[in-house]
Amino acid sequence: MKTLMQKLLAATAIGAAAIGFATTSVAAGGEQQVLVNQSVTTLSNFMRDPEMTWLQQNIGRAKAVLISPEIVKAGFIVGGSGGRGVLVARTPDGKWVGPGFYTLATASIGFQAGLAASEVVTLVMTEKGLNSLLATSVKLGGDASIAAGPVGAGAKSDIVADMISFSRSKGVYGGLNLDGTVVTSNNDWDKAYFGKAVLPPDILVRANVSNKDAAPLLQAVAKAAGGK
Repeated sequence: MKTLMQKLLAATAIGAAAIGFATTSVAAGGEQQVLVNQSVTTLSNFMRDPEMTWLQQNIGRAKAVLISPEIVKAGFIVGGSGGRGVLVARTPDGKWVGPGFYTLATASIGFQAGLAASEVVTLVMTEKGLNSLLATSVKLGGDASIAAGPVGAGAKSDIVADMISFSRSKGVYGGLNLDGTVVTSNNDWDKAYFGKAVLPPDILVRANVSNKDAAPLLQAVAKAAGGK
């Protein structure tokens, strides 16, 4: 019979494999544009969902929006979740710029079983939250506070957090907690999408680069936020 340690090691391997799958599944499509296009669809899903009224009513206050079309969560006892996302930010004159590409990954210990995927939209509500995402990596809940957004028709709540996250589950899990998730900027994907080496501040603050194929995403966010 396997020892407890052997079982834990096996479970850890399963969790690590799940994160690896989650962070490469989009990459297997071959292009960053695939993720950008999926992000447009995800945002549309949230803006049409009657359970997401708080997000719909408050996205206009956000300084940036992080969209993750698919965060995969898997494991047994020891597991984790992971995926990719795009970040768009609002300039002082109200224009939306980006996207910057990011990788999300977290590990967890606790009773869980199966495989599930969620699409996630995170509203970045403060300058601190946005500045944390301009760094190489940030641990949500540590470097910047994050809270789960209120869900339900007519949901009302005064939430104080740097970021407020909403998820729509596609599997057995009722939701996804991003607390403890490490969000890392993907410089390789940024370089591939914009044609030269750039850092997140170049994309999201100085707006030194752009890609015409990102227009549908930026227009969708601007429409949702009621701005330019």
